[in-house]
Amino acid sequence: MFPLIHGWTSIARSTQANVKLGAVLSFVAGAANAGGFLAVGRYTSHMTGVVSSVADDLVLGHFDLVATGLGSLMAFVAGAMCTAVLVNWGLRRHLASAYSLPLLLESLALLVFGLFGAAISSFASVFLPLTVMLLCFMMGLQNAVITKISHAEIRTTHITGLVTDFGIELGKLFYVNRSTTSAQGVPQVRANRQRLRLQALLIVCFFGGGLVGALGFKGWGYITTLPLALLLWTVALRPVLDDVNVKWQR
Repeated sequence: MFPLIHGWTSIARSTQANVKLGAVLSFVAGAANAGGFLAVGRYTSHMTGVVSSVADDLVLGHFDLVATGLGSLMAFVAGAMCTAVLVNWGLRRHLASAYSLPLLLESLALLVFGLFGAAISSFASVFLPLTVMLLCFMMGLQNAVITKISHAEIRTTHITGLVTDFGIELGKLFYVNRSTTSAQGVPQVRANRQRLRLQALLIVCFFGGGLVGALGFKGWGYITTLPLALLLWTVALRPVLDDVNVKWQR
């Protein structure tokens, strides 16, 4: 079952599986971030902007926005903490679905966001701050998953670091080595083409997800989150079924 996504969220990892999972999660993060902005008026995937906004709002005396910003920051941290707890709990119990558990939780959060969108629109003053925090929690959850799986080589919810690394590798790629041999023990400048392709892929997937999310929310509203939740379920379900099968056999 699910032969095309076999191993994407399994305990036994490969570079290829990390890249595929990273691409999918970058797409989901871009869609949730861009679509979420149309829904709640805030980007929720990067904490740099959130912390800066808290500082600005504090100076301007917008203390309600300060509280929302701090709540968003805490929600992102809570999401990352939740991933650490779930993954380590699963690993200690030798579950094949240890890395799938946070993604299943994220898909559930996306379903909540999508299904209760009407209530958010009707009672914005009550639900809007909670929705922002829910989205931040999801982003913290997801970013911690791929960070832990890839040993901090891949990030998916924000691309500032990706674009920076991409620029560095491009600089190496176009650097002109005047000599074909190393000079005085200093190696020649060479770009890591594999890393360059990975960074380009993640950036494109994040942008593509943002485009799909923005178009979806503009055209169909909160229901756009349902396909995203289904995508996460599809990617994460295989190891869960393996665990169920092992449990059933025992």
